[in-house]
Amino acid sequence: MQLTQLNNGIEMPMVGFGVFQVSDEETEKAVLSALKIGYRLLDTAAVYGNEAGVGRAIKASGIPREEIFVTTKLWIQREHGYENTKKSLADSLERLGLDYVDLYLMHQPFGDVHEQWRAMEDLYKAGKTRAIGVSNFHMDRLMDLITCHNIVPAVNQIETHPFYQREAEIAFHKELGVVQQAWGPLAEGKFGIFDNPILTAIAQKHGKSVAQVVLRWLNQHGVAIIPKSVKESRMIENRDIFSFTLDEQDLAQIATLNCDEIIFNHRDPNMVKWLAEHRG
Repeated sequence: MQLTQLNNGIEMPMVGFGVFQVSDEETEKAVLSALKIGYRLLDTAAVYGNEAGVGRAIKASGIPREEIFVTTKLWIQREHGYENTKKSLADSLERLGLDYVDLYLMHQPFGDVHEQWRAMEDLYKAGKTRAIGVSNFHMDRLMDLITCHNIVPAVNQIETHPFYQREAEIAFHKELGVVQQAWGPLAEGKFGIFDNPILTAIAQKHGKSVAQVVLRWLNQHGVAIIPKSVKESRMIENRDIFSFTLDEQDLAQIATLNCDEIIFNHRDPNMVKWLAEHRG
């Protein structure tokens, strides 16, 4: 497994296991399988409703806690952001059965953002999380957060895939020392990704799957990934991406696929309204 160093010096696996839209019961089984296969980064969130399943799997695995990198996320706090953020992490830790998480992310760039971040800085200083970061922040919102506070986010987890390549964000994050982590790295199966002729041809060239090509492409751009699957064969496949390297011709062909196809538009007022009304 390749590791990347976050801006506070700790290391994070470049490939993790996500549990978005997996039930709590199914999560326990899937995470236990992922840990046995060799995954060491687990990505969950309060709003997913499956932190307890992740915690049960960690306990059942018998793997020392310090060998597992656990990420969870803070849902939108519309009022009393400072106090509620501290309570939210305490609740997450209780569900996970852990004393700390390795990375705590602000899940959305909405709500009482600055008070939320101030609390997250204090939680980091108190050792409740080894690093703090954000998710779904566009460049302007990330810069606003950085200029108003003391700690630069270690990670920005954003939608990134061949049809939404976000080259400007990759360069921006590198300049700031923020690791870009892709959610939906396989575009959640949308946009005909697994039947795309360019990706299929590259996969055949390397004797790999389309999924492996896409995940390798992201890692070669310095983007960390958290693919999700409840099937062990897919888990193994998604982790096995370091035995080949995409060449310049491959990269140039994949670059032509970018068309800003977005799964989730955080600048759509209707979507922002829906998120504000959604209780974590």
